[in-house]
Amino acid sequence: MDDIGTRVQQALDILVTWVTSVAFYAQASFAIAAIALAYIISTGLTARIKIFREKPETGSYLELRQTLYSLRDLIFPILNIVLLGVAIQVSNDVVSQGWLPRAVQGWAVIYLLYQFISLYVTNTVIKMLVTWVGVPVAILYVVGWLDDVTLYLDGVALVVGDVRVSALALSRTLLFGFILFWLGRVSNQTGKRIIRNNPRLDIGTREVLAKLFEIGLFTIIFLLLLQVVGINLTALAVFGGALGVGLGFGLQQIAANFVSGIIILLDRSITIGDFIQLEDGRSGTIRELSMRSAILETYDGKDIMVPNESFITTSFTNWTHHNQKQRYPITFQVSYETDLPKMFDILRDVVASHPRVLSGESVPYEERPDAEIASFGENGINILIEFWMEGVDDGKNRVGGDLLLMIWTALKENGIEIPFPQREVKVLDTRHSGPRI
Repeated sequence: MDDIGTRVQQALDILVTWVTSVAFYAQASFAIAAIALAYIISTGLTARIKIFREKPETGSYLELRQTLYSLRDLIFPILNIVLLGVAIQVSNDVVSQGWLPRAVQGWAVIYLLYQFISLYVTNTVIKMLVTWVGVPVAILYVVGWLDDVTLYLDGVALVVGDVRVSALALSRTLLFGFILFWLGRVSNQTGKRIIRNNPRLDIGTREVLAKLFEIGLFTIIFLLLLQVVGINLTALAVFGGALGVGLGFGLQQIAANFVSGIIILLDRSITIGDFIQLEDGRSGTIRELSMRSAILETYDGKDIMVPNESFITTSFTNWTHHNQKQRYPITFQVSYETDLPKMFDILRDVVASHPRVLSGESVPYEERPDAEIASFGENGINILIEFWMEGVDDGKNRVGGDLLLMIWTALKENGIEIPFPQREVKVLDTRHSGPRI
């Protein structure tokens, strides 16, 4: 007991010596000054910069501006860590000690982690990762044990020939790989959503920028992960050249679709929302464009996956790319006894009465509903009706079926006959056609 008491007394004497020393007060002063300066600067930034002062509600780049506004709560913790780093350097230069600002900086890192988790992280796995990995690492940094633990993990290694895999390298790769790809996925979704919601860009430009953003982001993440693992990029370039030659032969179809996708996005020959009819007769609305294929959604609920190369090497019909207005015909027959001028007036009025048919004085003359003689048939006169409408005559715009019923009703009300096939039958008298004697 006397030995324990002696040790406690020695520890208290050392603590009192630290607390009453000039070096302690100097370090405390530098740490307090850093925290105060961080608070003053962060308060000034949030008060003077509009994007941090008022939450954006309307305007262009709304989502990006709202994201920047939400970062205002991280300004003070980040500045605190940076200025405490400066305080550590100054303290080491002045009193040759910096353990107190370093300890405060460690707690500032923990505070930043908890702020970030509470404000922005909704993924349970990420929260557990930061709580059980990020916070313990920060605590080890505060107490000064981080270097010792790092050296110990680096010493636990598996060596196979010239390859050495340590527990530190493996843990670092898994940790940073998970964080990088999570950040990449979140950044990719947010970035593409911001680009696609920008009203100043047309839909084709949005898709081009979204795809280029996605490719660039994941390329950067892949290169960062290689650096974390410790792979030399120079050696990787030589290996990548040889691998590229092999993939060029084995995956040339995929590469062709990839390049075709870039060409399609750049020349804007098709875009999301276009109604496409393929060379084989299949048709649908483009719902999704990727770097490998396009998804056509048909009116009967099916999806058609079309490789991008098909849009480059084969012909197709784009019904709605530059002009949403379409012209459609309706054909039928009436009898030869019909009063055609009267019927034509009736038909034009009937067709023009449909709410989705373009009609009226504001519509160009050549786009107004028209009725005319198409040809003369065996059983009656072939009539052609032409009308224009916005969009494709299918799905929610099923105008043709409505017009057929309206035309049939109008013809019936006005006594106009749609003729049946007619045949002339001659009965010959064969009673005296036999041989005479």
